[in-house]
Amino acid sequence: MAFIPQTLLAALTILFGNAWAQQPTWTGAAPEASGPYGLIPGKFTQYEVVLEPDKNEPEWWAGAPSVVRDRQGVFWMAARMRTADAPYGLRGYEVRILRSRDGVHFAVAQRIRREDVPIPGFERPALLIDPRTGLFKLYACGPWQSGPWTIIKFDDVQDPRQFQASTAKPVIAPRKKVLPRDMPVEGYKDPVILYAEGAFHAYLIGQHRGLERVYHFRSADGEAWEPVGNPYESIMRLDGWHDFFVRPASVLPLPFGYLFVYEGSHVKWYDPVYNIATGLGFTFDLHHVVDLTPGSPLLVSTTPSPLFRTWRYSHWMMVDGELWVYAEVGRPNLSNEIRLFRLPAPGARADRAPQ
Repeated sequence: MAFIPQTLLAALTILFGNAWAQQPTWTGAAPEASGPYGLIPGKFTQYEVVLEPDKNEPEWWAGAPSVVRDRQGVFWMAARMRTADAPYGLRGYEVRILRSRDGVHFAVAQRIRREDVPIPGFERPALLIDPRTGLFKLYACGPWQSGPWTIIKFDDVQDPRQFQASTAKPVIAPRKKVLPRDMPVEGYKDPVILYAEGAFHAYLIGQHRGLERVYHFRSADGEAWEPVGNPYESIMRLDGWHDFFVRPASVLPLPFGYLFVYEGSHVKWYDPVYNIATGLGFTFDLHHVVDLTPGSPLLVSTTPSPLFRTWRYSHWMMVDGELWVYAEVGRPNLSNEIRLFRLPAPGARADRAPQ
């Protein structure tokens, strides 16, 4: 692992305590839930299930959570519900909006079905509150008008129960070639969006020659977006354990800089398109990312199936001094569910029993 500057080490210690001080080394083994990262993976063994798939069967998933907490303390989650009964890539049948008083027990508040947009299928949504207007913003993605994968947006609302499928419109789509031999990104999906440093920032999976990498866009209003830097250049490399895919997962503001949570897969893993694990990076400027876990993933499912150890599509947020992490995690029967992991501040007593 590359040397971690003291400023980054301090930021990680704020989140995880001194357990981070044990630096990892790459062993070449498959991703493990414990090992080179000291005590940190063990902090993610206790969890609460917040959303299960509609059927407890293989290939049925509840996942891709995006969570906000409003001014009244109410939690809102946007999630993608997935069926086994559709072609791969088009199995997301619904963006489900859920409401909770405590962030653990959620009830359905709104459903946006793919046929109501219409769109062939959904992947990850992004839900946020506009700090300038107080309105809720909702983004989603899918093959727009049966064309390339595109980021879509619904009209802003005062209450997430008011989102209307009919208001969907494309906001980030593949760019046209400038020169005949240009190799532009072919589609964008799975937005991770936040407001920071006076602008909206979107981190997207860009499909480039069939491979998934991380692309960064910026917007003044959340409607019109422009790429940051070269539009063909990913902000993270296909390298190390994430040499097949590397994808954005979440961005967590710290007292200085930002924790950049990413995910990916290795060419040697079984079905690396879906067998996704999670690592950590750091950025000072929201564009240049230092990979803190280049040798091996930090987090994989502790309840894997014989084939998949998926731990992906996570959303990281601070709640009353605790780090809360919502993530889509694989179960033994090849289904996925959304779990909440709550990490107390370093030194605090963790008295919740693991499941």
